[in-house]
This record gives sequence, structure tokens and C-alpha cells, in this order.
Amino acid sequence: MKNIKINGEDLTFSQVEHIVRGDAKVSPGKEVKKRVSSAQRTIKKAIDEKKVIYGVTTGFGALSGTFISKDKRKQLQRNIILSHSAGVGEKFDEEIVRAIMLLKINDLAKGYSGIRYGTLQTLMEMLNKRVHPVIPEKGSVGASGDLAPLAHLALVLIGEGKAVFNDKLLSGKKAMKAAGIELRELEAGEGLALVNGTQVMTGIGAIVVADAIKLLKTADIAAGMSLEVLLGSNMELNERIHKVRPHKGQIISADNLRRITENSDIMSSHEDCSRVQDAYSIRCCPQVHGASIDAMNYVKNIIEVEMNSATGNPLIFQDTEEIFNNCGSYD
Repeated sequence: MKNIKINGEDLTFSQVEHIVRGDAKVSPGKEVKKRVSSAQRTIKKAIDEKKVIYGVTTGFGALSGTFISKDKRKQLQRNIILSHSAGVGEKFDEEIVRAIMLLKINDLAKGYSGIRYGTLQTLMEMLNKRVHPVIPEKGSVGASGDLAPLAHLALVLIGEGKAVFNDKLLSGKKAMKAAGIELRELEAGEGLALVNGTQVMTGIGAIVVADAIKLLKTADIAAGMSLEVLLGSNMELNERIHKVRPHKGQIISADNLRRITENSDIMSSHEDCSRVQDAYSIRCCPQVHGASIDAMNYVKNIIEVEMNSATGNPLIFQDTEEIFNNCGSYD
């Protein structure tokens, strides 16, 4: 069984598919424990120094100016999960839930959230043992973050909410017990770190891009087969034609079609026929498919960057012990 190291830096679409749709397991990369633990120490030090830290020593949103006493900080982190788990609608399919979990793990593994390493390990264990939280489809606030759906994910860590385990719908507490996973009592800042982020919209995007990659490859295969069965010419696939109109997607599609048809007995069987050129819909396949490839690659690049981004607020930079508020997903 394949094991994929998660380090927050270089998760690929291929790895997403192996984990989300296959049986690959995840484990922390080499530097993850060090980074995550260091950020947690930075949070603790800042608390000890009585610094004002959004969502850690203060309330959230409109209550960001309200100081939270030390004895209520654990309850604050639990409350943000309970209060934000207000999603509605149908539940996400299993593969989408797994994509969300994976990307949340990858985000936290970067070491900018202040979450404890043990909490990150619990998320990995849930993914590996296939404890899938029930997450409603509706509730995201879009570019400002997937607060509600991520809260439904976090519910199960604290023994609340619902989850599917071994094809059975169980309470979060029972699902975790059945899987042999210990529940978490969240420390300062951890609840905020769990609900912050864009992992829901990005997880859906990653699945869509993975499917689009396959679809566009299939389109070129279908075009190559059509070219053969219609007794067409591969002259329009000549590399020189596409080098002088160098759209990247067009070049890729033309190359695919050349490789698909280059040793075709059907193509060579009519090379001396009297047809001057093929129908427009056949000879322009590289141009049409190429435009779709270019569009897909544009989206792929954005999703891949977001998959490997830190999207929380605040962000902890352990090297300088600085804590920055930013355009995260809870402002």
C-alpha cells in the first residue's frame, strides 16, 4: 500500500487522486513535526507574554476587541466549532470529504496555524482509517473561507457531529471510538485553525481538475480514432504547423494526436487518395482541444497553488515569532 508524505509544500493532483480515490495512506513529512510544534510554542509564549492574539486571546469577528480570560480559552475554541457547524443541504460525497480532509492536513502541516502536532496526527488517522465526517454542501462564505463546512469536519474530532465509518452513519463520538481514535480537547487557537481555510472549495476544484485532465486526454484519443475511421489525413498534425501558432495547449493536443496515429495502418492505407483536406471539425481538433487544455492548465495552476497554501488567520511565523493578522478566512 502506497504511503504519501504530507509536508504542506508539494502536494500534486496525482497524489490527491491516489489518496482520495485510492488506498494510499498519508504520514507527516520530515520537517512537519518540528514546524508545527515550533508554531505552537510561539503561540504559548505570546499568551504567556499577555499579547493580544486574534481568536486566541480575543473573540472572533465583531468580538475581536473582547478579551478572553485564560480559563475560558478552551471553551472558546470548542464554541467556534459548535457555533459555525450550521451548514445545510445534501452531504458531500465521500471523495469530496476525503479531499477536504487531505487539504486541511496539508495546510496545517505547513506550520503556520499554531495547532498542536497531536491534533494534526488525529486528522491523519481519521483520513487513513476512513472516518468521514458528514459535511453539508451549503454554508461556505466563498472567498472569505469555508467556515461552516470545515466546522462540520472539526466536530468529529471533539466527539460531536456525525461521521460515516465502515459504511455506517454514526455519531462523531461513536465513529471515532469504533475506529480506535482518541478525541481531542482543543487548546488555544486550535478551533480557529480548524475552521479557517479554503479547503472545501479547493478540494472540489482539485477533483474537478483531476477529472478534466482525464477528459481532455480522452478527447484527443477520441479525435485520433475519428481521424482513422473517417480515413482522414494526419498532415494537419505536422509539428511545424503548430510551432508557428504556438499556443501551448494546441501544441500538446497536436503532439498527442501524432503519437496516437503515427503507426496507424488505416492512415497509411489511403495516403494516395484524392482528398485535398479533411473537414474543418477534424483538421482543427488541435486548435479546439488546445484552447480547452490552456483553460484547464490555468485553473490547474491556481488550484495547485491554493492546495499548498496557508489560508488561516492569524498566521504564525515561528522563525521570527511574529503573528500576523491577514486576509484569512475569518476576518
